[in-house]
Order: sequence, then structure tokens, then C-alpha cells
Amino acid sequence: MRTMNKKLISLMAAALALLSASGQVSFTNVGKYPVIEVTPDISTGLDKIYVVYDTEGVGMTLPSSTGERPIWQTYDWQGGTLHIDTIPGVQWNGYSTTLTQVIPNTGYKIVDGTKPFYCWVVNYADYFLELNDMSINNEAPCSLLTFNIDGHGDAIPYYTVNGSRQVLDRMIKLEYNTLEWDDSTHWQEKAVVESFAALDQGVEILPPLCNTEFLLTGDRFLEEWGIGDGIEGEYYYTKAVGCGSTAIIRDDDDTETKLDGELTNGSAPVYIVFTGYPTDGVVFREWEVATDPDFENVILQYNQDEFDYTFIDAGNYYVRYMVANSDGTCEAYGNTYTINVSESSLGSGPRGDLPNAFSPGSTEGVNDVWKVTYKSLVEFHCWIFNRWGTLVYEYTDPDGGWDGTYRGKLVDTGVYYYVITAEGSDGVKYKKRGDISILRYKKRGSGTEGGGGIDSGGVY
Repeated sequence: MRTMNKKLISLMAAALALLSASGQVSFTNVGKYPVIEVTPDISTGLDKIYVVYDTEGVGMTLPSSTGERPIWQTYDWQGGTLHIDTIPGVQWNGYSTTLTQVIPNTGYKIVDGTKPFYCWVVNYADYFLELNDMSINNEAPCSLLTFNIDGHGDAIPYYTVNGSRQVLDRMIKLEYNTLEWDDSTHWQEKAVVESFAALDQGVEILPPLCNTEFLLTGDRFLEEWGIGDGIEGEYYYTKAVGCGSTAIIRDDDDTETKLDGELTNGSAPVYIVFTGYPTDGVVFREWEVATDPDFENVILQYNQDEFDYTFIDAGNYYVRYMVANSDGTCEAYGNTYTINVSESSLGSGPRGDLPNAFSPGSTEGVNDVWKVTYKSLVEFHCWIFNRWGTLVYEYTDPDGGWDGTYRGKLVDTGVYYYVITAEGSDGVKYKKRGDISILRYKKRGSGTEGGGGIDSGGVY
């Protein structure tokens, strides 16, 4: 019998030693709500923070890992000075120590062997969360929404081993809906959960962009204990506004390109479709076109969500979308688009040189079309003749060019002549003439050089 008792005591001591080595204490007489353990950041020096529903009559036990009696102390910081006091009357039964009445809202240093165990014990009854009602303070509905809370939810403080005052995050939650821009063409409704460490510092959020309900719940400790109710605020009709916008450049062939902020050195005519996307609270909307980035010189205004415009004259233009609520107290701006329309030009270099040679039918596909370089031309006409004055090609789109054919066949090598008339978006008129040398080439689909084309009178 004695042997069994010794073995039982030995096993109990070993188990308690393992519990102690794991850095855990146990609590007695806690009632129906278990103690909640919080593992703080390692920088605090604390091993654990214990949140007890009500510390009245609650005891705390720590087994010995060495067989020696652990030393129990409390620590506190007052005026920047650390105060450590040994706790009298801690019971010792040979393998564990017990403090029969927990000292609430206090830090503990329990020396068991060489490494002390630090913890903080919170008496939740001293900080009980009470939520009765809440109302919205609408003094700044455009930038900040604040709530008046009828209830209590003060900060729960604790001290690190180095004397830094910290606040235990209660994770009081405020739930509501708002709108979120998806960076394309839509506002999406989004559920939001804001978390607050305490209520004594106030509850503030960015104003929602849609009508919504508010629900305040928590805290994390009441939720874990399965008690506590949330409160709903009055239904909120938003006054805050927001907007998104897009700008799409459309070319003559209906190719669309999204403009991301700035178009540099654009060639007129530049045709752009601007579209604004307002949030729920928007009543007034306007597109502005200005010649300065501060929009002091606004030259065009459109009171609609979408408009299109063709930029012809050379210069810098700035376009933005602006929205406001019904009484104009809240407003928002979309992206500012910068459109730079270049001055007109025909040809390259300071003299406006045009190409004077090319190789039509080149198997390499390099330099096989005669084309001109240009900027901001609103009128264009090009004629190409052979040496006898026969018109072999004519076109009016400056993006076009001559592929060296006449009536579907490649022309002979030799010299041909062009005449061009054009007008720029800035009113500059151009008239150019010159020669084009057709260089030797290989026929498409054959290995022979040259090719039967026009070189005498233009008749095949």
C-alpha cells in the first residue's frame, strides 16, 4: 500500500513538474466561465496573461519542477520604479504551491528553479463590457464617422516586466457595409468588420459609401464565454461620396486602349471616351476639361457620367471627374488624366525628311512598304508616279503606305516620284515632293530577282 502511494505521489509530482515546465499555472473555484489565456508578444517578457471572469474566491496553483518551494512575488511599476513584493501565506504541500486568493489586476513573478515565470492576472469583473445603445455623430460625414456609445468598455491595462504600460485588445467589433472600387468599372458592396481595443478611446471609422446598418458586438472574452449581446445602431443614410473613372482611347480602326493617367506626345486627332462611376450618395456629377493641372482654366464641362471628346489642337489638357452629394457638403474626385497633343509634323528630323528607298516584296519583310512619319495631321493626300508621269498609287490615310505594286503586281526597280499635301491640327500646311528608289528584291514565292512591272508608260 505504501509502495503504491509512493508511486502515485511520484507520478503526480512528475506530471506537475511537466505542467510547471510548460510555464502554466492552474486556477481553482473559477465557476462556470473558464479562465482565458492570452499569449502576449515576447517583447513584454510575460509568459501569459490570464483573464478571470471574477477573481473573488479564485485560487492559483503552480507545481514545482525542482522539488523546491517556488517563491511567489507580485511586481508593479510606480513612478518608473519597479516594486517587487513577496506574497506571504502561499501554501506548499511538497510538490506544488497554491495562492488561495488571487490578487487581481496584478503582475506575478514566480521563481521556480532558475527561470522565473511571469504572468498578469486580469479581473474581468472590473472591466465588464456593457453595451446599451449607440448613435451616430454626423458632424463630419465626409471624412470621419464617430459613434456615441451608451455603455462601458474601458481599456484593460497591464504592465510588461520592463514597466511599459500596455492595453489588452478586447477586439470589440463594429460590422457594417460599404462600397469598394474594383479598379475597373464597378463598385462592389463589401462587408467590413472594424476592431477596437476598448471603447474609452472612441469609435471612429471612415464614412461608408452606401446606406447600411451598424452592429456593435464583443468583446472577445464575452464571446468566448458565450455571453453578451450586440447592439444595432440607427439605419445610416450615407452622405459620403466616392467615384471611379476610366478613359478609353479609340483609334480609327476602333482599337481601344485604356489610358492610365497620361498620354504623352499624342498625335491628333485623339478620340477618347471618358466614363465616371459614382457611389450611392452622388447626386451631382461633372467632367471638367482644363488647360492647367490645377483646373483654374476650365474650358469644357459635362454634367453627365460619360462623354467623348476629340482633341485636335496641340497642347496639354487635363480631365477629371468630380461628384458631390445633394447639398454639396461632400465631394470626391476621380483620376486626373493628362493628354498631351503634339504639334504637327511630316517627316523625320529637323528638315522633315521622308524615306527615299525601299524593297517591296522583300522576303525578310523589312523595309518592304514605303511609309511616312507624321504627327497630328488632320488632312493628308499622297500621289506616286513613275518617271513617265503615270499615277501608280494614291492614298489619303497617313497611316497607310505603298507596297510597291501597281494593279496587283510589283513594279520594276528604278526611281519613282511622290507628291504630298497635308495640313496639321495646328493649322500648318505641308507640301512635299521627292523621289523613291525601288531597290532590288526577290519575288514572293520565287528565287528570281527583279520582276515584270511597269517601267515604260505604265502598260503591262
